[in-house]
Order: sequence, then structure tokens, then C-alpha cells
Amino acid sequence: MELNLDHLLKIATELSITIKQVEATATLLDEGATVPFISRYRKEATGSLDEVQVAAIRDRLEQLRELDKRRESILKSIRDQEKLTPELEARIMAAETMAVLEDIYLPYKPKRRTRATIAREKGLEPLAQLLFEQNNMDVAAEAANFISEEKEVKDAEEALAGARDIMAEWMNENAEARATMRQIFEKKGVFKSRVMMGKEEAGQKFKDYFEWEEPIEKAPSHRILAMRRGETEMVLMLSAQPDEEEAISKLESMFVKGNNAASEQVRLAAKDCYKRMLKLSMETEVRLTSKKRADEEAIRVFADNLRQLLLSSPLGQKTVLALDPGFRTGVKSVVLDKQGKLLHNETIYPHTGQHKESEAAQAVRYMVTRFEVEAIAIGNGTASRETEAFVKSLKLPSSVQVVMVNESGASIYSASDVAREEFPDQDVTVRGAVSIGRRLMDPLAELVKIDPKSIGVGQYQHDVDQSALKHSLDDVVMSCVNAVGVEVNTASKQLLTYVSGLGPSLAQNIVEYRNQNGPFSSRAELKKVPRLGDKAFEQAAGFLRIRSAKNPLDASAVHPESYPIVEQMAKDLGVTVQDLMQKEELRKQINLKNYVTDKVGLPTLQDILSELAKPGRDPRHTFEAFSFTEGVNEMKDLREGMKLPGLVTNITAFGAFVDIGVHQDGLVHVSHLSDRFVSNPHDVVKVGQKVEVTVLEVDVPRKRISLSMKGDPNAARPAGGGGGAKKGNAKKEEEPMDDFQAKLAKLKGMFK
Repeated sequence: MELNLDHLLKIATELSITIKQVEATATLLDEGATVPFISRYRKEATGSLDEVQVAAIRDRLEQLRELDKRRESILKSIRDQEKLTPELEARIMAAETMAVLEDIYLPYKPKRRTRATIAREKGLEPLAQLLFEQNNMDVAAEAANFISEEKEVKDAEEALAGARDIMAEWMNENAEARATMRQIFEKKGVFKSRVMMGKEEAGQKFKDYFEWEEPIEKAPSHRILAMRRGETEMVLMLSAQPDEEEAISKLESMFVKGNNAASEQVRLAAKDCYKRMLKLSMETEVRLTSKKRADEEAIRVFADNLRQLLLSSPLGQKTVLALDPGFRTGVKSVVLDKQGKLLHNETIYPHTGQHKESEAAQAVRYMVTRFEVEAIAIGNGTASRETEAFVKSLKLPSSVQVVMVNESGASIYSASDVAREEFPDQDVTVRGAVSIGRRLMDPLAELVKIDPKSIGVGQYQHDVDQSALKHSLDDVVMSCVNAVGVEVNTASKQLLTYVSGLGPSLAQNIVEYRNQNGPFSSRAELKKVPRLGDKAFEQAAGFLRIRSAKNPLDASAVHPESYPIVEQMAKDLGVTVQDLMQKEELRKQINLKNYVTDKVGLPTLQDILSELAKPGRDPRHTFEAFSFTEGVNEMKDLREGMKLPGLVTNITAFGAFVDIGVHQDGLVHVSHLSDRFVSNPHDVVKVGQKVEVTVLEVDVPRKRISLSMKGDPNAARPAGGGGGAKKGNAKKEEEPMDDFQAKLAKLKGMFK
């Protein structure tokens, strides 16, 4: 696609980078390069722009191109009407937002038959023009000139009414007036929420909004979405307007020029214009813009929490016994080998009587011994704490870790096409237990198989723009997958799908090739995969790992295009590439400036050297075991003042939700997150972080737990995960963002 110089200049100015950086990035994007690839392997071209900046350029470029498409469509429409003047064309070309563009187009937009249209058909436009000039005149006498039986204007008052209809439409279609009204609605508008008659009992979850008012400009995302949901469920009546008298007064001041009879007709037209047209269209607009703002905030929160969850600490390649707890239906038990392959499954019944408990204990001990189990993963659903207590009572070897795992979404996975494809001969209970075990081993690899909306972080996901949500979450998943890297010989099709340059079709082809020909022995062999051409290989190869490859660089993040550089480095020192990777003293002897070329500069060379030091390193935190307090299994076990360990499960604008092992998350309000003032909860905690909390209040009937983290030394130290938590209160709402999301939000904010 041909690049528009104006676009490049605008983006460069907005992001405070050079036009050359924008041009290079835009060119790469148009050629099909992905955000992770550009930020990781094309630093010389982009001036070392990071993922956030590359994504911001991509998104802004899309916005500007959509604006141009609409601009061309409008120009064509007005041109076809033979109404396009040089002045009008200049205004259209200068419009920088879709709202301004639509305001300019409104008078020329094909419309249905309106009251003003009917008045024009009756020949009343000259009267409207006369009145609009607001000269001193006998209004009634002038109007009488337009009485016509043929045109069905029976008296002067009817003529004046028609003229007012025409003037009202002029005002409604005036771009300056619309811009002013838009600003009044945005800056002075107020959300007013009221409960609908007879819905007080049925709508208790919206009780906070039964009599609620707040400025539109300051309303946070979660309240906007909550009120809109209440309106959708026909519990709440919601309006979004400024003070009507103030708005009408402002509109009148724009059009009423004098204080005579004609001016009074214009005043009446302005009042009618506001009440009948502008109020409705501006309220619709402000509701849409506030909804978009709320969506962006909610999506950013969701994306941020998802990123933290996906990058939770992996246990790694260990043999795992996974338990999906249940009381009457038993505990589904599966054993997975170090690669996550299902070795064994059975159901045990430790909670249905002494005899069954003894049998269950014997079965667990047998599985641990026979398969040399190194860790036990317990899903955190029903009977989880009881199952944990049962396992710990068995006095298994101390080397066997027992870990509670967040099972949110495991049931979704177990009934999915993906699970049926992986385990066609197993039922949903076995598949669910497998997902729990694999989630402990590698959260990222397992969670990519589940729709992000089903894995327990974020709310209102069904209320926000679904296309924007999917776009954002796909970005996050791709970013995480490529940041960690993917072992091509063990990765699932779902994980491979998110690798830069691949997608579902090529991911499937890789798996089929692997099944037919055995493990890949080198990255170069990927080129033998059907339809995986040079472009896809270029985009994907650096993010794929082959641990057992003959060439040690195939297990690293060094891109194959840079292999000759590393080989030259080794040759110059008279050693092997393997020697370079193993010996720091050799790497210290390398003078990177000797390897700078027209295409490869110091940024790439520094990345190569860092990768040689820690080839294929995992950026995630090291796994740390976690345990809840024994004996505290239900809300009734809680007492005010108790200090308990917990895991952060969700972060919101008003605080963080923490699992303390009682099947109901507690809320740490933002005022109790730290001893110091906190404006953004993400500055203090991360999803999956281990924290210590104090119980402030327990409301069993409403299933609400209030907690405090004041005095917790870990409050400002994001920690690696090691477990999970149950989905929490119905009151969870969102708004946090990590560094990536914060930067992206800031950059996008510059576009507005």
C-alpha cells in the first residue's frame, strides 16, 4: 500500500519520533511483518522502536486510513450531487476526526422526508431566510404572503411554523453548532440513573445506581458499563445530558442576533432544534463516545490482567499428578509426563467415607511411586481445600510439591473441539484434569487453548466492543507467546498459531509434518512444511526453538539470518559457536563494532550477544510454591483481624481481589493496598502475586470479604506465580494496566 506522507508526519509528531522511523515501520507492517518481529528483529530499520510504539503506529495508521476512506466516500457523494465547491472540499480535506467529517457532510447527506423538507415543498424557505436575517419587520404580515390553499398553508402561524422547521434544520446541520453542543454534552453532561418502577427487588445487583448522578466526563469505566448493563436488562433508566436550559441558551446565543419579532422566531427555532434534534443526536453521540472510552479502559484492564496471567511462573517439565476435586462425583486424577502427555487416569473418592478414603490414599501413593511424580496440581474448585488436606495427610516425600491451580476455564477447554481433538477417547472430566496439570507446568501453553474471556480475569467482557476486545487480547497473547518462545517439537497447534507469521493453517501444517516425519532436527527443516514460505519463515523462525538441534543457535532467539554473524565471531576467535555460548570470557573478547554492516547495527549485535549468554531464556519468574492457611477453608472460618496468605486474582480501579482459600475472593480496597498512597493498584500488585492480607470484615450472606494489605512487606514486590485462585465476587470490575498497556494507552491518548 502506498504510504501517505501526511499520515507519516502526523504520527511522527504525535508519538514524538522521526518520520523515518514511522515510514520504516509502516512499510514493514504493510509487507506483512508482525509487531513482535519488527520490534525484535528490525531495530536498525525502526530506530529500536519497542512493541508498544510499533503497535501504536499500526493502530493510528489504520485510523487515518479509515478516515481517508470515509473522506473519499463523502467527496464522491457531494460531487455526484454537483454541490462540491473548492471551499467545501478544503474543509473536508482538513477534517481530522470522523465526527467533524460527518458534521460537514450532514447537510448533504441523503435524508428521509423531514418536517423541514415538507416546509420547503410548501415554498416556505424564502420566509425562513427572511426571518433568519432578523431584520425589523412585521413578522405576521410577511408570513401572510406565504398563505396558499394550493400549497396547504392555511394561515400565517402555519407559515411561521414551517419556517421555524427549516431554521431548526439549518441549526442542526451547522458544523460549528454541533461542535459546540458536542463539547457541552462531553464537558457538562451528567449521567442520571433511576430504577424502573417495579424492578427494585429483581434488580438488587444494580442497587447502587437506583438514584445515581455523576458527570459524564469523570465517570469511570466500570460504572458506565454497569449502568448500561442495568439499562439493557430493563432495570435502570439512563440519561446522559447537560442542563437543558444552559444548552438551549448556548445554542440561542449562536443564532439569535437581535431582540425583535424575527429574532423571537429564531429563538423558538433554536429551542425546537435542541429539543427535537440536537439533544437526541448529541446524547446518542456522547453515550457512544463514553461507551467507547469505557470499552477501551475495560479492554486495557482485561488485556493487562491477561498478560500477567499468561506470564505466570511455569513449574517446568516435571511429571505431574493433577487432581480435579469433587465430593460425591469423586476426584478425577491424571498423571502427565514431563511433556504433558497423559500416562494414566482414574477417579478416587477420598470424601465419601472412611473405606473409600483409604482406597484413595493407596491409589495416590501408588501413582506417585509408579510414575515418579514430582508435583501434584489441585484444581481450586469445589472440594479443593479438602482434597489438599487429604493429599498433605498422606505424608508423601517432601520433594513432591502440592500446588493449588486456578481452574478457571478448564471446563470450557474440556468440552471444546481442541480438547476432543487432543483426547478423542477421554471424557470431559479427564480432559479438565489434564488442563489443570498442564496449566501448572506451563500456564501460557495451556491457556492459549481457551478463549481469553473464559479464564477468570476481567468483567463486562460481553458488554464491550467484541471486535476491539478480540484485537487487543490477540495482541497480548501473541506478544506473550513470542516473548517466551515456542518449542516447535512439543507445541500444540493452538500455541503455534500465535507465533509471529504463522496462524491456524500453518500451525496445523507444522503439527501434521511433525506427526508424519518426526521431530524437527533444525529450523531450516521448517521450510519443508507445506505452504511455509520464505516470508513466513522469516517472521516465525526467531521465535521457534529446537532444543535438540545440532546447531545450538536453533534453541536460541538468534534469528537464522544472523547465524553467519555468530559463526564469523566464533571463527575470528578460533572457537566453535558452542564455545561462545558456554564461555563468558570468549564473549568478552568480541568487539561488536567489527561486525556492523549496512543492515546490521549495534542494537541487533547487542541482542545477539545477550542471547548467546542465556540462549532461549524464559522471561517468566521462577516458580515458587504457595500454600493457603490450613484449617481456613470456608468463609465461616474467617475472623476479623486474621492474617492470611493469598493470591491476587484480579485488579481493578478500586483495588485488588485476593484468593485466601475459602472459595470466595476478598477485596483489598485501593485505600488498603499499601501504607503509602496508591493511585494505580498495578503499581502495588500483579495478578498471581503472593500477598499477606488482614481480614477486615466478613459478610457471609452477601458473600463479601474485606481485606487489607497494609503492613505487607510484599505489597510493592511483584512476585512469580505458583498457584491460582477461584473466580471471585460478582462485584469485580476493572481498570489496571501494566507497563506495556500503560505505555500503549498513553500513546493512543495522543491520537485523540
